[in-house]
Amino acid sequence: MSLNIAIIPARAGSKRLANKNIKLLDGKPLIVWTIEAAINAANFDLVLVSTDSPDIAKAAISAGASVPFLRPAELASDTASTNDVISHMVNWVEENRDIVKRVTILQPTSPLRDAKEIQHAMMLYAEKKATAVVSVCEVEHPIEYCNHLPTDCSLNGFLSKASLKRSQDFETSYRLNGAIYIVDRKFVGALSDIYSEGSYAYIMKKEKSVDIDDEFDFKLAEFIKEQYGF
Repeated sequence: MSLNIAIIPARAGSKRLANKNIKLLDGKPLIVWTIEAAINAANFDLVLVSTDSPDIAKAAISAGASVPFLRPAELASDTASTNDVISHMVNWVEENRDIVKRVTILQPTSPLRDAKEIQHAMMLYAEKKATAVVSVCEVEHPIEYCNHLPTDCSLNGFLSKASLKRSQDFETSYRLNGAIYIVDRKFVGALSDIYSEGSYAYIMKKEKSVDIDDEFDFKLAEFIKEQYGF
C-alpha cells in the first residue's frame, strides 16, 4: 500500500524568535497546534516531524507525532532547504515503511491553520485530480503599491501613474501563506516545480494565515486566537 504522509519540518535554530517551535502559544508549544491539526484531520497514514532538536522531538512525540530520527547536521543549518529536508524524510519512509503516494508539508509556524483547513485542501486536491494544492490568502494591500527603494530612499518613479487609484479598483491578488502544501510524490526533490499545470490554490482567510517569523507575528497569533476563538 502507498502512503499519504504529513511532514512537519521544525528546525531548532531561529534567528528572529528563539525556540519559536516550542514557545507556548495559548498554553501549548507552537508545534503542537500543527500536530493536532494533522492528526485530527484524519487524512494521513503518518504524521512525521523532522527536527534536529531533542526538545522539539520530545514535544512532538508527546503530542502524538512520529519522530523517527534527529536530522543530520547538514540538514540543520541555515542553508538547508525544505526540498532537502522533505526528500530526506520521504527516503527514510520508503526505506523503512512503504512507498509514498502523497506528501503534505505543514509548517509549524502556521498555528491557526486547523484540521478543517487541511481536510478542505485535501478535498480540493481530490476534486481537481491535482498534482499539487498550495494554500494562499488575499494580499493585504495591492501589489501595485509596492516597489523597491534605492539606498537614498528616493520615491522618484516608485509608483506608475496606473497605480495611483483606489485600492478597491485593483483586481484581488493572492500570496502564498505557508500553511499547507499537498504534493504528489513526483515533486519530492523538485518542490520548485509544483507551480505548474495540475497545481491549484486553496484560499484561506487572512486571519488564519499568520506565519510566525518574529515576536510581532507571535503576538498577532495570540491576539487572533483570543479574538476569534481559534
